[in-house]
Amino acid sequence: MRPDSESRARLTMPALLLACLVAGPALSTTGVLADFADILPSLPAEARLVLQSRAERWVKWTPAERGAFESRLKTWEAQPPVERAELRERYAAWRSLTPAEQQEVQAAMQRYAALPPDQQLALHQEFDAMDRSQRRGWLLGPVLGADYAALQPLLAQLPHDEHRSMLQVLRTMTPLQRVDLSVLVQRTPPQERAALRRELLSTAPINRDDWLRQRLAR
Repeated sequence: MRPDSESRARLTMPALLLACLVAGPALSTTGVLADFADILPSLPAEARLVLQSRAERWVKWTPAERGAFESRLKTWEAQPPVERAELRERYAAWRSLTPAEQQEVQAAMQRYAALPPDQQLALHQEFDAMDRSQRRGWLLGPVLGADYAALQPLLAQLPHDEHRSMLQVLRTMTPLQRVDLSVLVQRTPPQERAALRRELLSTAPINRDDWLRQRLAR
């Protein structure tokens, strides 16, 4: 049965993706996407490609693979909304890491798994003892996680459309540049930090050292 217009309007992008994957034993990619044919043209090109990719994956799965997915989906839906939100945030954070950072995190996970249980527990307790802001800062990965506390005022209330570009700039800065930037951030009044972010984003990498020196000298 096709979802009515009001239901389709309420579907979020994750819901659309899941709907395509659990649409039943579709015989073709076209069949999987048929119920959403009238809204596909209005979606961004990237979203349409994602839906197409999910549909192609679905039709290639065996009944056992589809059943396993539906089981995972039920487990996911049974979790409290707060836990689902945290998992979404972690997944988004993981996808935002560079390949090198992902490899570094995976290597750290392997080292952690090889530790004795008492050392694993000690690390858990040390992490749990951090304040929530500091814990969330480590979602930025091994490069920025250590600097998050110092850079947090710059990242606070960061507009969504600047988030990816700001993290990209920070990751390409040297450790010393991030130290200088953290000093500059602490000196900058809250009402002037938006302007500081704009300056940073518009400064070419080759000019960042000069820009930092000039800003710190004011």
